[in-house]
This record gives sequence, structure tokens and C-alpha cells, in this order.
Amino acid sequence: MSTLPLSRATDVAAIQEARAALESRIAAAGGDPSSITIVAVTKSFGIETVEAALAAGMTTLGENYAAELIEKAAGISNDDVSWHYLGAIQTNKVGRLAQVTSCFEGLAREREAEAIALRRPGATVMVQVELTGLPGRNGVAPHEVQSLVERAQTLGLEVAGLMTVAPQEPDRARAAFRKVREMKEDLGLAEASMGMSDDLEIAVEEGSTMIRVGRGLFGARS
Repeated sequence: MSTLPLSRATDVAAIQEARAALESRIAAAGGDPSSITIVAVTKSFGIETVEAALAAGMTTLGENYAAELIEKAAGISNDDVSWHYLGAIQTNKVGRLAQVTSCFEGLAREREAEAIALRRPGATVMVQVELTGLPGRNGVAPHEVQSLVERAQTLGLEVAGLMTVAPQEPDRARAAFRKVREMKEDLGLAEASMGMSDDLEIAVEEGSTMIRVGRGLFGARS
């Protein structure tokens, strides 16, 4: 799989070409590119990359760090942008994030849901499921997912679906994606945010409705 040089991260035509390549990969994996959302992850790229992504037709943007999302959102005046916050949620930053975030994808604790509901009633969230087994990773264990979903819904939040970051091994990644899709269906949720640049085919085969891609669109980060 090729990646774009960093110097091309602000090249609209190059981003459009990369998007077309992603859509071809989605289709080859049996997915419908028109029904799978590509979240363009602009982490560590400048505002110029955000502007180029928007010009290339990418309107769903993702950030892993609160400060970056807040800064970039302030520098962009485009009502069509949907900002997804992908990082661990720190309750002391929810107030500022809530002003600009369209979807909190990394919900992992009740206190985070409570903070979001207080500062942005009815906000859209996704519960992050942790299946890597690695220490320090954000997310909840599978047996805790239903209770957190129900708690968030009780607080009036819109739980769009589940999100996960898969293990690196292909077989384990497939099992993780399948587990998340099954939980999503059992809970009657709409979205499964799973799959990134290197494992999106497996994710699509297992029912992903949303993939999160940075390098595959903009090239390697510095």
C-alpha cells in the first residue's frame, strides 16, 4: 500500500486520489463506499491539511488530542464539518470540546458520559470497546459495554454505536471486529467505527460502517 509524501498532505488532488483508492479497497472487501463513512484523521497535520481535506470533499474529520481539535475547529469556518473526537475523554476538557465536537468516539466511563451530558445535552457518542488486552488502552471490556450504553442513553446522550482499535495480528483483529459488530447489532445501534489504514479490509468484511484513516489519506506523519 502506497502513502503520500508529507509534502502532498495539502494537495487537494492527491487527497482525492487517495480517497478514491480507499473507496476501491472498501469495494474490493465487499463494502459499499457510499454507506461507509471515512473519518479523515488529521492528527499532527496542520490547518492547511484540514483545509485541503475539506476541499477534497472530506467533511468528517477526526482528532485524537483535545487541544488540536479545539484549535483546528476554531480556525475553520465551515458549517459542513463533522468533528469526531477519537481520544480518551478527560472530563476537565469536555466543556471546550463539547462546543465543537459532533461525536465523542472514545466514551469509556460513566463520569465521562455525565460530563458530556451536562455540557452538551443530547450529544452523539460512541462507546469504545477495548479488545487488544494491552495495558493503558482506552475503552471498556465487552461485559461492561451494555451498562455504559444504557447509562449514556439514560443521560439523554445519542449513542450512535461502538468503536474499537483492533489488535495488530490479522486473526485477532478479525475476531475483535466481529465481536464489536455482534455487540452493536445486539444493542440495536447503528454504527461500528472500526478499521484504519492497515486493517480496513478486515473491518469492512466484518461489518464496519465507519473507518478512521490518516496515513492512507495524507501520507506519513512527521
